[in-house]
Amino acid sequence: MSRGVRFIWVGVGGFIVQGAALQGLVSLTGLPYPVATALAVEAAILHNFLWHERWTWADRVEAGRASRRARFLRFNGATAFVSIGGNVVLMSLLVGVLHLPLLAAMTVAVVAMSAVNFVCADRFVFTQ
Repeated sequence: MSRGVRFIWVGVGGFIVQGAALQGLVSLTGLPYPVATALAVEAAILHNFLWHERWTWADRVEAGRASRRARFLRFNGATAFVSIGGNVVLMSLLVGVLHLPLLAAMTVAVVAMSAVNFVCADRFVFTQ
C-alpha cells in the first residue's frame, strides 16, 4: 500500500476522532465552535501522529525517546499551525458566514488542509 493511501486511511480515522470530539464538545459542553474546533483538531493530531509513526512512515522512524519526542513536536507544531489555523479560519467562514452545518463545514476544512499536512509530514517531520 502506498504511503499516500496509508496517509488517507489514518486521516479517515483522525476525521472520525475530530468529528466526534467536535460534536461532543459543542453539544455536551456548549463550547463555541471555534474553540471546540481547535480542541477537536488537536485530538485528531494526536491520533494521527501515533498512526503515522507506526504505519504511514514506519520505515523512516528512528528509535529512541528523544527522536520520538522531536518528531512529535515537529508534527504537532506543523499540523497545529496548518490544521488548527486552517480549520478555525475555514470553519469561521463556512459556519459563521455561509451557515453550513457544523460537520459539513468540518469535512470541507479537513479535505482542504490534507494535502498541506501530507507535505509537511513527509518533508519536515518524518525525514530520513
